Amino acid sequence: MVRPSVLHRSRPLLALAAAVLLAACAGRTPAPESPTAEGLEGPVVGQRWNLLLVGTSERLAMPETPWFEVSRDGRLVGSDGCNAMGGRVRLGDNQRIEVSELATTRRGCPQLEDAARVTGMLETAYRYLIDHDRLVFFGPDQRVLGGWREAN
Repeated sequence: MVRPSVLHRSRPLLALAAAVLLAACAGRTPAPESPTAEGLEGPVVGQRWNLLLVGTSERLAMPETPWFEVSRDGRLVGSDGCNAMGGRVRLGDNQRIEVSELATTRRGCPQLEDAARVTGMLETAYRYLIDHDRLVFFGPDQRVLGGWREAN
């Protein structure tokens, strides 16, 4: 049995611990949302996006144009320029994006290193910005990872 004097002395510690826990949770960026029953919505969803630039200015010469599409159920399909790819996408507040479970086929291709840069961009994407027909991905450090153009 806990003595009343011990319980009384531990209340300030419990209150302090609760305050610290609440402050820590409040400072975190909210996790991206999972698809709802209605599905994902937004300008990224349902469009085909073709690679425009890696970083702010580098164009890649690939056997085929890298592209991706996000469906309303959160699935990503596309090509890294050499291989078919598929994965999952979660969208959150403030243009948050998270690409997970990204996998590619293993076809031979002379530009495998550049193809890996394309998939790396998708896996590292933290936020996005859409300006007219352009989609730009930013990393967690706010650095531009690359740009995509909406396919017509």
